Amino acid sequence: MFCTFLLLVMAAAPLRAADWFPYPVLADGQAASYQPLAAASKPWRICALLPHGMDRYWWGVAWGLNEEARRQGVQLGIYEAGGYQYPDMQWAQLTRCIQLGADAYVIAAINTNRLCDDIGLLHKAGVPVIDLVNRIECAGVTARSRVDFATMAKVALAYIVRHSQGRAIRVGWLPGPRDAGWVADGERGLREALQGSAVTLVPGGYGPVDRSSQALLVRDLLTREPDLDYLLGNAEAAAFAAQLVNSNRSRYHAQVLSFYATERVLKAIEDGLILAAPTDSPVIQARVAIDLAVRALESKSLPGLVSPQIEMLDRQSLERFDISRLMPPGGHWMIRQELPE
Repeated sequence: MFCTFLLLVMAAAPLRAADWFPYPVLADGQAASYQPLAAASKPWRICALLPHGMDRYWWGVAWGLNEEARRQGVQLGIYEAGGYQYPDMQWAQLTRCIQLGADAYVIAAINTNRLCDDIGLLHKAGVPVIDLVNRIECAGVTARSRVDFATMAKVALAYIVRHSQGRAIRVGWLPGPRDAGWVADGERGLREALQGSAVTLVPGGYGPVDRSSQALLVRDLLTREPDLDYLLGNAEAAAFAAQLVNSNRSRYHAQVLSFYATERVLKAIEDGLILAAPTDSPVIQARVAIDLAVRALESKSLPGLVSPQIEMLDRQSLERFDISRLMPPGGHWMIRQELPE
């Protein structure tokens, strides 16, 4: 199994930057084939703010941002705040980019409204701000490149219901940091999907999406609720829970799912440790965000919201999945770089 996964990773390596488009998306709710600009008209300076660089999800986002910036010929700064517990650091990094006079901003926000005052000022100054992945609820956002995590959670729960053949089940839930927009969206989606179902949701608490924090939450949840049928969580929670459950099958029998995919989650699916996960194609979201920023800077038409199509990945569908949508080629790690002056 591991050899198969390595082949998937290596297959992503030789792709050229231009090979990602045209790409099937929903643009303002309508099915479309996304075609980015061939190149920017000048080397615009774009500041990208990410919540952290601790897992492969955000490595893929950073790589997608950098590749599309390089393809279009724009300059890019990439900053990560160190974790969802550091909203003030993200604000400080935004302040730094404002001081550097960035032409546009791509922001994967730590929470939905911490940066609203500054985004409002940027909007008044005619500076584009692109909402990437996490959801910003601020006036003045120019366009959005993200998937609704409510839909991600609904897709994951629908898979669980099909897998359980509709019987009454108890599902543990470990979403991630309390104030993140994508967590709030995921919980909204679950509330809607649970209506009329035979599923009982068992909350496991909130916490940063680092391994140690999520390990504590997983252990606590399974200690309190050893008879869960399924556990659905963020990627770090799912990865740790899969190891714990599969090493203690005499005590736990929960099937584990992640409600988004990372390289580690895909490896665990390949190995049969995690049942499934939906993917929001974060590399594609990042590439689209750069293109939206350039379109806005050059006063070209652009949609308000672009969303890659969500796909549920399990051992069967993983064989057909283009892994370059999710993560960088082998040998690429988190990209952090100062915006050129």
